Amino acid sequence: RAQTLSRHGAVSRETAKEMAAGALARSRAQVSIAVTGVAGPRGGTPEKPVGTVCFAWLRKRGAMESVTRRFRGGRERVRRQSVVFALQGLLERLEEAG
Repeated sequence: RAQTLSRHGAVSRETAKEMAAGALARSRAQVSIAVTGVAGPRGGTPEKPVGTVCFAWLRKRGAMESVTRRFRGGRERVRRQSVVFALQGLLERLEEAG
């Protein structure tokens, strides 16, 4: 939503949560993942430096979870670490759900 973007920015847990909720609402999926961040090499700020990545996971019958991580390395390394972290988080949540 425009209000969330103007208040928190594109790289925020709030934005990731809205992305995950929107993806789940518009699909037949049982779970969604959202990822938004600054992979670099430019675009970072003092508050959100390069490597800052926000994640959200949502299950149809479960609570929304989100977290922000900071990864080190160049653009490709940040992107790869983000993918691994997002998928590990998904697996953990699916295992918890049984």
